[in-house]
Amino acid sequence: MTQQLESSKTVKVIDLISDTVTKPDINMRQAMFNAEVGDDGYGEDPTVNLLERKASILLGKEAALFVPSGIMGNLISIIAHTRHQIGSEVIVGDKSHILLWEQSGASQIAGIQMREVRNLSDGTLNMTELREKLRPINPLDFESYTSLVCIENTHNYLGGVVLPLEWLDQLGKFVKEKNIPLHMDGARIFNAAVHLKVPVSRIVEHCDSATFCLSKGLGAPIGAILVGSKSFIEKSRRIRKVLGGSMRQAGIVAAAGVYALDNCVQRLSDDHKNAKKISYAIHQMANPNVTVNIDKVDSNIIIVNLNSSIIKPADFSKLLLKVDNEDENNLSKINTTAVRISYLYDGCVRFVLHKDISEEDVDEVIVKIKYVIGKISSSN
Repeated sequence: MTQQLESSKTVKVIDLISDTVTKPDINMRQAMFNAEVGDDGYGEDPTVNLLERKASILLGKEAALFVPSGIMGNLISIIAHTRHQIGSEVIVGDKSHILLWEQSGASQIAGIQMREVRNLSDGTLNMTELREKLRPINPLDFESYTSLVCIENTHNYLGGVVLPLEWLDQLGKFVKEKNIPLHMDGARIFNAAVHLKVPVSRIVEHCDSATFCLSKGLGAPIGAILVGSKSFIEKSRRIRKVLGGSMRQAGIVAAAGVYALDNCVQRLSDDHKNAKKISYAIHQMANPNVTVNIDKVDSNIIIVNLNSSIIKPADFSKLLLKVDNEDENNLSKINTTAVRISYLYDGCVRFVLHKDISEEDVDEVIVKIKYVIGKISSSN
């Protein structure tokens, strides 16, 4: 992304705010242009049907449903699992996307209470706390009861960490013994599969349902997929309708999803490599006020920790965005490069790598970060 300064110089904006900012490449656009379409409201769009079959096979589930967004997919799943269980509650991680960044849809729309269990630094749930907070199916009259457990993989808030397979096996066995369904918010689940070098079906093996986004690292412009059993997806299809998620000639956007699943999964390793490169560069600067835990960079997200008494996240972000055009004769790449990032909570900022970021971009980001850290050091 570029923009003009008031002078004749051009500013290059390297956008690492999220992997949702990607744009379809020419091949994906061509697939969208050539898509065969029908009315998906009647189940007659062949490209949507192809995408749903492909997704269900990849994740090892009986059926799949194309939805406009991952948030809608998660909400549909919660409603489908709990629709006849008024007075129940859903277990979620205290740092989960479902709890923090989905407008409490489970409560607002589904009428379901969410109960927090502490997320550990690797994205897992604290199993001791989970056992304590799980409520039986036949509670006392004044109690709620647990109808669903939700997990997130990769874990956004915790920096894109990948849940260990051993823990997923342990959790799967536990919830099965309790006869409680398990849902995975797998917005970036293909990043997890690439990191673990396993089929994505292995990751959701114990899950009764899962969502994943087509519009994040996979690079499609729109959409997400919800998978589960045939009966679950039949219920979900009906719920999608009332939430306004049923589309008509949706094959145009579903074609982008088909292309992404066929061509854009393995290249996620490039994003992981680029995230590692940036995180190592920050780590090697050994600045106590700007740090990164390189052992927690599993995928395409980097969480950079800041000493807020020295530099606030908003100020760090502004410094990365700042360009200096005062001296037209001395405009280096540092002063004509703006790096866009996000800050989620106090004391940290987030960088997200994606398919539109080149190796050259990564090198320029590193130079800019080092420049900003140097400015912070010289002013303190």
